[in-house]
Amino acid sequence: MGCSGSGPGPDSPASCYLVEHEGFRLVLDLGNGSFGALQGVLDPGSVDALFLSHLHADHCLDVASFVVWHRYSGRAGGALVPLYAPVGAERRLALAYDVDGGGLTDVFDFVAVGPGRFRLGPFEVELARTAHPVECYAIRLTAGGRSLVYTGDTGPCERVVELARGADVLLAEAAHPDSDPRQPPGLHLTGRQAGEHAAAAGAQRLLLTHVPAWVDHIGQLVAASAVFPETELVRAGATYDI
Repeated sequence: MGCSGSGPGPDSPASCYLVEHEGFRLVLDLGNGSFGALQGVLDPGSVDALFLSHLHADHCLDVASFVVWHRYSGRAGGALVPLYAPVGAERRLALAYDVDGGGLTDVFDFVAVGPGRFRLGPFEVELARTAHPVECYAIRLTAGGRSLVYTGDTGPCERVVELARGADVLLAEAAHPDSDPRQPPGLHLTGRQAGEHAAAAGAQRLLLTHVPAWVDHIGQLVAASAVFPETELVRAGATYDI
């Protein structure tokens, strides 16, 4: 639904990915601008669960729009939507929605997450803490003998490599250009580092995402492909079979 890094770009909303298996619809992140794109492919009332990798705006801010739709469209039904997110999400998202921070428990069933495994619909889920300034989790989804790993936001991180071991698809952020010497540590991957993570993990396929609008997208693809040839650049609105 959205793949622009650090905020919406001219061609894409911020981070949001719809994963479907056996009729179950799981939304990974809901960054600013993405709720509009999501409505273009489904009725929001049919979303079975939300997972937020972390609470930076470009990964969660359109939760506010999701709340508005559920409260006022008259089409949501009465079931709460499970929302999996780091500790503190309920308060942070309530403040993003309204200045008084009124609760959102009429829309969501909040589930605090941490490293570990659990079951979500048809998916076996495993989470690993990433290298990022705030609490952030990469997620591995396994179903039907296939696996998808989404990095969320991360700098170079051995835990992410281990989580992605043997994955069919690694959906990895690549926000920093390799040519920029000012990269702060523990924040984002370069294109080449994303390729190196995929190679180290023995992943089958790498999808690059979260490239900011001001970064050369093709340059990121070239850098990643130099070390991991099975690499594609994600496009907003595209569908990928796993």
